[in-house]
Amino acid sequence: MKNLFVNIKGDAFGGITAGIVALPLALAFGVSSGLGPTAGLYGAIFISFFAALFGGTSTQISGPTAPMTAVSMVIIAGIIATNDGDIEKALPVILTVFLLAGLMQIGLGILGLGKYIRYIPYPVVSGFMTAIGVIILITQILPSLGYYPKEDEAFVEQFKPQAEEVILDNILKDEAGEGILVLEDFKETIRRAEAISQADILKESQTLAAKDASGAYGAIKVLPRALKSINWLELILALGTIFIIYGFKRITKAVPSTLVALIVMSGIAVGFGLNYRPIEEIPSGLPLPNLEIFTNFKLSSITPYIFTALTLSLLGAIDSLLTSVVADNMTKTKHKPNKELVGQGIGNSIAAVFGGIPGAGATIRTVVNITSGGKTKLSGMIAGIMLLIILLGLGPIASQIPAAVLAGILITVGIGVMDYKGLRAIPSLPKDVKFGPIKFSMEVLIMLVVLFLSTFWNLVYAVGIGLVIASLMFMKKIGDLTAERSDVKSLLKEKAWADELNFPVNLKEEVFIKHIKGPLFFGSTSEFQQLAKQIPDTAKAVIIRMGRMQYMDQSGLYAMEDVLVDLEKSGISVLLVGLLKQPRYMMERIDIIPDLIPPEHIFDSFKDCIKWIKENIRDTV
Repeated sequence: MKNLFVNIKGDAFGGITAGIVALPLALAFGVSSGLGPTAGLYGAIFISFFAALFGGTSTQISGPTAPMTAVSMVIIAGIIATNDGDIEKALPVILTVFLLAGLMQIGLGILGLGKYIRYIPYPVVSGFMTAIGVIILITQILPSLGYYPKEDEAFVEQFKPQAEEVILDNILKDEAGEGILVLEDFKETIRRAEAISQADILKESQTLAAKDASGAYGAIKVLPRALKSINWLELILALGTIFIIYGFKRITKAVPSTLVALIVMSGIAVGFGLNYRPIEEIPSGLPLPNLEIFTNFKLSSITPYIFTALTLSLLGAIDSLLTSVVADNMTKTKHKPNKELVGQGIGNSIAAVFGGIPGAGATIRTVVNITSGGKTKLSGMIAGIMLLIILLGLGPIASQIPAAVLAGILITVGIGVMDYKGLRAIPSLPKDVKFGPIKFSMEVLIMLVVLFLSTFWNLVYAVGIGLVIASLMFMKKIGDLTAERSDVKSLLKEKAWADELNFPVNLKEEVFIKHIKGPLFFGSTSEFQQLAKQIPDTAKAVIIRMGRMQYMDQSGLYAMEDVLVDLEKSGISVLLVGLLKQPRYMMERIDIIPDLIPPEHIFDSFKDCIKWIKENIRDTV
């Protein structure tokens, strides 16, 4: 904190510039999330200020980001749908989930897990980021065309039978909760059913229509309907926004092109009195905490979303720490990952209490801050204050922004967030897996699986499945590589070690020597279990040389036990040479030592073992 004001001029300019860049994105992400532009603005204000104040990256600018908004959008839509489409009823639950995600982030930082985030496999991150871009791109086509499923009467009409079923189901649930026996008192059910108005059915039908058309898959399903009823004014506003964003960058990058597009296209729409669709009204005045999070808290309402909150917190952690790495490379500094997670968690928690959507470290805004002179935490705090000033002073004016303009901005965000580096690498990655006659790259497969499942099914589950596949393939590859280096061939097929050259010739038929080089683990157990089959019938003793076997896992331990049991049944003595600390500990834990291998059969050196052999084994061949 003592160095907070050492670069006040540069931090002020960097923070103000980053705040201006954040404005259109915050509004757009808020609209996209389903909670409205105010939620995006509140999220940007509180996350930017508090993540900077408590975080571990001096130049980081935080706020709503594309990945966090995409996941939030799914969470919000699901909770609203389970609350009869009533956003006011669903809001406390939504914000509680966001608060829980923030608290989990704080927990991740306190537990010191920040340094482990870098172990997330690149194909999983690549597939997820590209999916985020695809989802944003596809879902923003509809508002760019001026099409809103809830307002399409013919489309909504299809859901009326289902709406009546849902409403009746809710009546029965309410009666069950009140202890009313429906079959004995069906008149009460009829009375409540008769009280249902056409307006109630229409509202539920609109909720079901919106849910059916949500997400990438839903947007694709209704796209033919949207193309039949294009609102050309909305489309022109969206295309104009996209054109300015890409075109203005060619002129200069000193002024944010998204802000220029927002001002120019909104100015045209308002100045010419066009009949466009504005965004939701942004309330003036200071943000107030939503105390219903605490007063109406019910554990049962958030229990189904605990895993979702954890995923959101992990995504925010990855998003933020990746941006921290970018900041480090630009400023030649080093961030504190665990402190950064605590700061992000505090920012997200406070934003949730005030009704903001969650966010993370934002790469573009952070780069703008650094290139504009920002060097300390003050820059991120100033960015948050700048957005608050805009909210208080320009809230009513911002409410006139066309919705199509924000859709156009989000389309460029979707295009920009895709991982083109990963996509370009697809043809060149080695095809390391063979399935029948087909060869393919496992890295590419993981990326495509995550991309496809994230886009058309579930972001949360897609990442989990991607991590599981990546982990299994990693274990297989490491297992294969280690098994190649771990020698399990018989003495007949391998070169004798130097101290074995003087082994008694007359006992070579009675004594079988086995070398184990490298760890005995799940990747090499099947080869090790072939040991008993390699032993000639004339053998009376087996020497297992373990001086180069540093590690044994549980799979290797039980494989060793199986082999030793088989040898014992065959009346063959087993001698261990050079047994190291970790394998010995494992073998003692399940009593292989001394039940199968007595201590007198364990030797520190091969010389001592030979002495025992000469004293106890006789030439019988």
